[in-house]
Amino acid sequence: MTTDWQFDVPTAGSKHLPPDARYMEALSSQGYRFEVAIADLVDNSIDAGAKDVVIHFLRDGDELVSLLVVDDGRGMSDEDLDVAMTVGGRRDYAANALGMFGTGLKSASLSHAASVTVVSTTKRTRTAGRRWLMERAVSGFQCDIVEPNYAQTLLDRYADRPIVWQGTVIRWDGVKDFPKHGGGGQTDRYLHRTINKLGLHLGLYLHRFLSRDNFNITIAVEDVRTGTVYLDFGVEPLNPFGYPVSGHPDYPRRYTASVPSIGDVDLEAHVWTPKSNIDEYKAVGSVIDRQGFYFYRNDRLVQAGGWNNFRQPEQHLSLARVAVDLPPSRSDVFRLTVKKAGVETSPEFTSALEKSTDSEGHSFLEYLTQADTTYRDARKRSGTTRKPVVPAGKGFDPAVRETIAEELPAIPYEDPIAVRWQKLDTSVFFDIDRENRTIALNQHYRPAILGGRRGGLNDAPLLKSLMYVLLHQVFEKEYSGSREKDNLQLWQSILVSAARAELDRVGDDD
Repeated sequence: MTTDWQFDVPTAGSKHLPPDARYMEALSSQGYRFEVAIADLVDNSIDAGAKDVVIHFLRDGDELVSLLVVDDGRGMSDEDLDVAMTVGGRRDYAANALGMFGTGLKSASLSHAASVTVVSTTKRTRTAGRRWLMERAVSGFQCDIVEPNYAQTLLDRYADRPIVWQGTVIRWDGVKDFPKHGGGGQTDRYLHRTINKLGLHLGLYLHRFLSRDNFNITIAVEDVRTGTVYLDFGVEPLNPFGYPVSGHPDYPRRYTASVPSIGDVDLEAHVWTPKSNIDEYKAVGSVIDRQGFYFYRNDRLVQAGGWNNFRQPEQHLSLARVAVDLPPSRSDVFRLTVKKAGVETSPEFTSALEKSTDSEGHSFLEYLTQADTTYRDARKRSGTTRKPVVPAGKGFDPAVRETIAEELPAIPYEDPIAVRWQKLDTSVFFDIDRENRTIALNQHYRPAILGGRRGGLNDAPLLKSLMYVLLHQVFEKEYSGSREKDNLQLWQSILVSAARAELDRVGDDD
């Protein structure tokens, strides 16, 4: 059989096709989480040699107005700013730089703000500034030049925090995540939730830098009208390998994966202490999320957990963590995502893992077996063997799902139980849908349960947890027997009575 297929596509010249201005909209729709976006900005500060970085939330009474990231790095000249604010602006990154693609500052910022302003000064150049306003960016890549006196005023505001005479200020305005109406304590709740999450993320992904004596990150909140500083604290490093005692006496242990196209890759394998409750262990997602590879690039954590198609995650491997420092040269074996929030690995790396050994000839696969055994032995020593359950799913707070997964083994291949509010007859508090694995709660009683607070997908965690404890066994059977039906009716009666009492209390308070 003959074919006209040819592998080298013939061409007839070329044509210049510049990006449409709407490319800025695509750039700002990269799915950056808030804390990931801020971490990207801090990376730039580290590359600039900063010793102190301040993440500053500015509020005016109940309203959040701006967010600034301030550093005491080398700063930028007019020309440097033009490159930094150009989409994909080309500059020569140092071998140990955290920046890679020339898009982080713009895409991270415009994913969360209507405008980003950057002002900077160096030892030898005057203060300069640029601003991307999304409205102008999408109409023709028009970047504003910041008035020099204002740029200097903005830098001077941070003369003692700790900027002295060089550095950079990045300012976000029109931040999409900020509460639209700050009354009723919404702003305080937002700040508490967001700053806690941001501190954990920065503490984890930049823990090697924060462990040094010459680098600090501070998160602060200030009222611009009164000058009152509500919050001012330093971010603490969260070393994902910072266990007090190793879970296995033979670990950590270093393995070598020989990858033909790039050479040897070191794997530092750890076994965490069983049943740990410290932040260094629990800061990464669920028990499934936190096991696996922790990839570092130039001392910056770029992936926290996951097995990268080497194997499926499972509860019994929850103590296994492997530190991998990526080789300096780029290759197809390890491909870093633009957001520096994950690493794609090639099958070549997976194959090398199968053959990886340490200096004594012990295999990497043996390490996984020992991590698994450590977890199982700890369970046995606790004197309990718990029956597997159908796991908790949508509608349960992530922390609740995590605890359930840690405390109760899951029945393999079973869809999780979801919980949601639904319109039901007021004579019942809940309904069970076995086929769709759902617990429905009567939305008539939701306001009373929430006590006037705003609801959400994962609201009422205490009530939902109790409902899971009561009802998860129902989903492990095809039907309910007479005794279980009687129990369900009993629980309905008691819960409806309690919910109505809560409604009466709300009425009395009004």
